[in-house]
Amino acid sequence: MNFCNHRDCLSREAKLKRSYYEVLRDELDQFVLDYALLDSYNNFSRLKMPYPFVELRELKPRARIPSVEFESQNSFLIIFSESFIEEKHKKYIRYFDANKTTKSNLLRHKYFPDVEHFDRNLKHFETDEFFSLLKSLLPVDYALLIQPNIRTKVRYTLTHFHVRIDWPIAEASEALAKDLRYISKDLYEKGDKYAEDFQKKFFEYYGVPVMAGGRRTAAIVAAQYFRQFDWITTIYVGSSESRNLFRIDEDGISKSVLVRLLATEIQKLADQAGINRNKFTKNYVVARDRKHYICMLNVKYDYTTFALPSDGGRLRDLKPEHNWLTVAAEQILPKPGSIKYSPIPCKMVYS
Repeated sequence: MNFCNHRDCLSREAKLKRSYYEVLRDELDQFVLDYALLDSYNNFSRLKMPYPFVELRELKPRARIPSVEFESQNSFLIIFSESFIEEKHKKYIRYFDANKTTKSNLLRHKYFPDVEHFDRNLKHFETDEFFSLLKSLLPVDYALLIQPNIRTKVRYTLTHFHVRIDWPIAEASEALAKDLRYISKDLYEKGDKYAEDFQKKFFEYYGVPVMAGGRRTAAIVAAQYFRQFDWITTIYVGSSESRNLFRIDEDGISKSVLVRLLATEIQKLADQAGINRNKFTKNYVVARDRKHYICMLNVKYDYTTFALPSDGGRLRDLKPEHNWLTVAAEQILPKPGSIKYSPIPCKMVYS
């Protein structure tokens, strides 16, 4: 990660822009949690199908995730960039006039359900109907791109849909390997086996299986590509296979899932938060499933020393058996839209 991304290194103007971005990101966080987890749960409920809850072992670093896709689980990919992506990057981040969020493009692709009443102002983040437009486009293949309007440079806009990430995985892996000093110049400089092993570690670095589906692979490649910039980017992924909300930002990666808790567990969490059970249920429980209370669990990950730049920038050898990720924090999240209540620490992954 580029150190000049840190707030302390920014001008006052850039700090103000960062603050605005973070406020909008907080709103986007709430929306994607709702869409990825709660809306998916409701999709299964409407079809009278049991929801495929994620097993906690699937949240461990290097865990193997069952390769089953669930059609009712909402899938999407959102790239939220703090600064405008210049045209020279279109070779790998494929956004063009043909996939701008304009009425003529939406008519041609038939993605927007009410395109006849499309107002171009809907695509600006601060408008009341922005999230309605965003939600209508989330099922589209590839990514949605939210970035500053090039004219104002401050107004954030859903500028493009159907955005492909075309940077090769080998190049993304090579860039990471150089950053971490596992190679000096070329991914294959230490042989094919070494290159293959590092590409596997590239997936581990971003917390996804080597055989991850298209959206998750596109997300981690995009995240690596954006590391070259001196601004921050947040990437959200919903996967029909992993059934989690996967987020990549300047602090690393996190995953949010739905979990089932018993009444005794609910009471312990309420006591820990210093609130009564009714308040906990009202502000943290998103659904009921017979004797279970359904809540949202967020897991954040940290990097081990093997996934950080080497001391003094010394070149080193890759040892695939070393873990690159560790669970850093686990929290039960308040319902989307909740203002007064904070996440509650709750260790579950290794319980």
